[in-house]
Amino acid sequence: MTDPFAKLNGQNGKSQGWELGNLDPAPEEEWRRMREFLSLGQADIEAMLETIEPLFRRGPELVVGNYDYLLQNHETAAILGWEKGADEEHLAERRRFMTVWLARTLGLDFGDDFARYLFRAGQIHAGHGPRQIHVPELYVTGAVSLVNATFARFLSEEMPNSAIVPAALAGWNKLLSMHLHMMITGYHTALALDNGDFSVKVSLFARMRTVTGRGNLEMHLPDGARIKTVLQKFFNYFPYARKEVFDINWLGGERVDATGTPWFTTEKVYKIKPMWRVLLNGKDVSYIEGPATNISQGDEISIFPPGR
Repeated sequence: MTDPFAKLNGQNGKSQGWELGNLDPAPEEEWRRMREFLSLGQADIEAMLETIEPLFRRGPELVVGNYDYLLQNHETAAILGWEKGADEEHLAERRRFMTVWLARTLGLDFGDDFARYLFRAGQIHAGHGPRQIHVPELYVTGAVSLVNATFARFLSEEMPNSAIVPAALAGWNKLLSMHLHMMITGYHTALALDNGDFSVKVSLFARMRTVTGRGNLEMHLPDGARIKTVLQKFFNYFPYARKEVFDINWLGGERVDATGTPWFTTEKVYKIKPMWRVLLNGKDVSYIEGPATNISQGDEISIFPPGR
């Protein structure tokens, strides 16, 4: 199979086109894949629809009770900075966030935009939000589990002995598992930016600032990292920026399974579009070694759209 990081053309100081591989699936792709794996289908949805009204009626109780519980738990209160009581402004922000999430959840929102919303929520919980509060992964997982348990309690109280409740709860469990998976996926992209042996600065210009909402960011990298490591971390964190910078190519090849049977496989790679430039300390990497270019402490990477 072709090396997705190989230089494609150009010698003697000429610009060389290059490709980037091994990116994570985009949130919407992972969202659909998880739903298919869980087999969340029409029968689940029909059962869930029967329970939306009682769950919606008790929605305020769920939201208020959630943050009362976090306030009463010593560890989560400390994480939120609420050891001496909740900050009212901060509490209102979190209640609004959860209310929006609950409304979209009970509305059975399966849209790609919701997948990206949950992905970003995961990044925020990893300390990449306005308040930079890092919630340990244990509590992200635990919070979703508590919502699932609360749904079960509400329905047992609101619809006692209803034959539809077990089927509905199975559907809600699948849906909340999808939500948790998307949040943890985003959470890990944020951790990846923060983990490494040294740091570099990534500067963004023009269109990239609009798309990402950022002018620059700091990224940590392992010893021996190359430009491809920077780009992989960056475009996993900002997956929606890929379509601006890259065209998609598919590379075909064969692999052999444990029984010795050959299988044809395809690999998605991203080819940089004409006129987009990635600079290392002011030098276009297309004129050196592309994504294979080595990178060190203190280096600065710049991403420029066409026209700059």
